[in-house]
Amino acid sequence: MLHVLLHMVESKEPVTSEAMAGYLGTNAVVVRRTMAGLRDAGLVRSEKGHGGGWVVARAPSEISLGDVYVALGSPTLFAIGNRNENPNCLVEKAVNASLGETLKEAEAMVVSRLHSISLADVANTVGSEMEEFKRVMSRGFKDV
Repeated sequence: MLHVLLHMVESKEPVTSEAMAGYLGTNAVVVRRTMAGLRDAGLVRSEKGHGGGWVVARAPSEISLGDVYVALGSPTLFAIGNRNENPNCLVEKAVNASLGETLKEAEAMVVSRLHSISLADVANTVGSEMEEFKRVMSRGFKDV
């Protein structure tokens, strides 16, 4: 969704669910469901009618990656960890106990960092890299 939000930040017009689905390689229905969570969090709004679509509801500098993470339901950050909170297997219990606290600490650090990065920060990085790409392209890859 950050990909989509950055396109929305750059767009001067509302972005349709169909266009977003194209960016993500998914179905527009999936996009609308996901955008509903962002809308409920006040990060985006939809505009109906001809020329309608989705727009960023606040300044990009006021939206953190943490805000987006929370609006998306705080999905699991790590693919390792407890698969079963109350396992019967003693080995799985030991693994859960060993990893549990470490993963909680790591997740807290990641989420804290996400809250310190704004959409504007990421958009500025994209803009800088795009300018460098254009500069290199204009020289025909002579110094690449």
